[in-house]
Amino acid sequence: MARNTIIPDVAERMLRWPLGLTRAGMVAERLTRAFWPFVSVILATLAALMFGLQDSLSLEIGWAASVLTILATLTTLILGIRRFRWPSQAEALDRLDRTLPGRPITAILDQQAIGAGDAESRAVWNAHVARMAERAARARAVEPDLKISKRDPYALRYVAVLAFVMALIFGSVWRVASVTDLAPGASGPYAGGPTWEGWVEPPVYTGKPSIYLADITQDSLPVSAGSRITLRLYGEVGALTVAETVSGRTEEITSAADPSQDFTVTQSGTVSVDGPGGRSWQIEMVPDAPPTVNPDGEVERGVNGEMRLPFAAQDDYGVVGGTARIELDLAAVDRRYGQAIDPEPQGPILLDLPLPISGDRRDYAEVLIENLAQHPWATFPVKVTLTAEDAADQTGSADPLPMILPGRRFFDPLANALIEQRRDLLWNRANARRVAQVLRAVSYKPDEIFDSSTTYLMLRVAIRRLEMGVEYGQLSTERRDEIAQALWDIATLIEDGRLSDALERLRQAQDRLAEAIEQGATDEEIAELMDELREAMQEYMRQLAEQSQQDGDQQAQNENMQEITGDQLQEMLNRLQELMEQGRTAEAQQLLEQLRQMMENMQVTQGQQGQGQQSPGQQAMNDLAETLRQQQGLNDDTFQDLQEQFGEQGQQQQGQRGQQQQGQQGQEGQNGQQGEGQMGPDGQQPGQEGQNGQGQQQGQGQGQGQQGSQPGQGLADRQLALRDELNRQSQNLPGAGAPGGDAARDALDRAGRAMEGAEEALREEDFAGALDNQAEAMEALREGMRELGRELAQQQQQQAGQQGEAFGQNESRNQRDPLGRDSGANGRIGTDEQLLQGEDVYRRARELLDEIRRRSSDQSRPDVELDYLKRLLDRF
Repeated sequence: MARNTIIPDVAERMLRWPLGLTRAGMVAERLTRAFWPFVSVILATLAALMFGLQDSLSLEIGWAASVLTILATLTTLILGIRRFRWPSQAEALDRLDRTLPGRPITAILDQQAIGAGDAESRAVWNAHVARMAERAARARAVEPDLKISKRDPYALRYVAVLAFVMALIFGSVWRVASVTDLAPGASGPYAGGPTWEGWVEPPVYTGKPSIYLADITQDSLPVSAGSRITLRLYGEVGALTVAETVSGRTEEITSAADPSQDFTVTQSGTVSVDGPGGRSWQIEMVPDAPPTVNPDGEVERGVNGEMRLPFAAQDDYGVVGGTARIELDLAAVDRRYGQAIDPEPQGPILLDLPLPISGDRRDYAEVLIENLAQHPWATFPVKVTLTAEDAADQTGSADPLPMILPGRRFFDPLANALIEQRRDLLWNRANARRVAQVLRAVSYKPDEIFDSSTTYLMLRVAIRRLEMGVEYGQLSTERRDEIAQALWDIATLIEDGRLSDALERLRQAQDRLAEAIEQGATDEEIAELMDELREAMQEYMRQLAEQSQQDGDQQAQNENMQEITGDQLQEMLNRLQELMEQGRTAEAQQLLEQLRQMMENMQVTQGQQGQGQQSPGQQAMNDLAETLRQQQGLNDDTFQDLQEQFGEQGQQQQGQRGQQQQGQQGQEGQNGQQGEGQMGPDGQQPGQEGQNGQGQQQGQGQGQGQQGSQPGQGLADRQLALRDELNRQSQNLPGAGAPGGDAARDALDRAGRAMEGAEEALREEDFAGALDNQAEAMEALREGMRELGRELAQQQQQQAGQQGEAFGQNESRNQRDPLGRDSGANGRIGTDEQLLQGEDVYRRARELLDEIRRRSSDQSRPDVELDYLKRLLDRF
């Protein structure tokens, strides 16, 4: 079939715009494919010029880069011209026709080959052409295909575009003109002749600012050692030159006319710029002095044998680190018994010197605290060498300090004997046979020596392992260390004791104190033993009180019995400690013996006011303390449910745990209904009206919680019971009308409102909101107890001649918080104990802070935990 090459007028009018746009798209498509390398080269070149790359290149490199750029531009332009072909109308029609169904444009251009003279056949053909014309009228321009990823697999065009955009933002179009300076005979940017500029950059650790040399008018210039001098020469090469004698360079010296020069100051000398407008300076180098470190007091030994070595360090710009090197002073060792032979080779002990957390490190004093009580050199003469380091890697060392490496002192004779044999074993494994023989001799009659069969059996196992290693020649370093660790554990177990009987524990504490008096113990050791004696005495008095309550009226009171109060006992203990600290050992031993006989013959009597007949103030304080304790437990349960809500535990485990905890709370309420004089597991006497009420309400809350279908309902019922009990206590609170009593009531009202908010949040399962309200309630409870305690104390001071019970405060002291610590005074949650005794408090604080930061950066943790960690970081 023949085909026309000329579009009919009707079809041309219909296809004018679609055909023109399609053809224009084909032009853009072919231009992109042909000239994208050329455009990329142009954009990359402009970006480099706008960033001023030509100003930082030497003349030779600049010319080479210019030639390469011109060659690349011409090559890509020629290749683009050769590849580009202007699209014809026929190509545009063909592309447009391919997008239409049935290719109507081709049908319009076709001519009738058969039956052209037949009128009917001609009519059919015309109808066909008309139908195809209608389809062609719906033609739309074809979008061009501008993707060239196959031709540019490394996306170089995007790199060029990105560089050009960055140059537009951060560069300058005016810097493009500076490329003309590369041409021969170019005058350069400085029409007045050559010029220069320079800087002196002190080391970063000095904290000093940079110096602009053009602003320095004096001839002499003090400069810190290690400073870097940078000079830039502009204008004709060779017009300006640099001469310097401060770097001490002898090799790799650049040309004096180099436009860019930099060097480091290592000595005093001169720096000059010779030529028009040149300058000269006399550089005086300020040396960086090495750091110094020295002991700053006597070495002290802590209660548990830790070493406390005070020291002072100085440096002109600050100390960045330091070490303490501990070496055995073999010449000063008493070479007898197990030390008669040479010790096994062992490397020195290296300890990092602590740095101040904040403040100036140029001159500071710190204390090196390290527990080396279990080290083989403990209690032996050693030499300690302190070394400090500054930011310039300079070090300074102190003279070796001779000292006895501190170790723990054992006052029990058996424990002390075990430690001595452990020391001989660690000195040299050749002492192993002798050590085994001595240990067997020590444990020959265990019934007379060992108070516990456990320690005896542990020692027998250690002896057997030691003998087997000696017999078969298999006493390796690892086995020796294991046996030494076992001997240490046995000795500490014997020294500390784990007796459950209060009287035996009291006797043991008295014996240890007597032994310490004879051996001349330090003040710290005496203080520790006195604390142990006080605790044992309080425990013994508590058991006596329980026994007297159980006996009731069956014991007849002796009218001639001598009475002693808790205050009198405390005065005797204080007097005993004072005598020991003053060195009056004979009087201290006599007073200790009197105290021993007194405690063994002691009976605790009931006063006129029984345990169940406490004063209203004491009753209110006990009730509030119990409410605070239960609120703390409810707060812990709420936090656990919040963790379970984030998927840390299954839903089934959550329900079981909630029921168990509610059952335990109900059991506590039932325990509160027991008879007077029985002690609860927490050390309190629950036979009080307020606690009975709490136990009953806890039982009701338990039943309601089990009937609820949602996990937060049981906790909400417990919160409701606590709020009702607090309202009852607030109504019966003593001290009405007094400032302290009114302040306590206001605090309890705030606690009640916070509890109400916590209850509503728990019913809505908003555990995070409940935690906030519970924390507010506990803080208000503590404030109320403090105010009530102050008011009661004032009332007691006004009532002359009245005394409280001998050990009325033992109940609160015997309470333990969830971490096993003694609770604070007045029911305060927390502890009055000095935590981290004998430890490096600052190092432990840094470790805790680093751990909090590490956990806060873990985004996989629940949001509520991250918020809690963030609050900790904001606070500390």
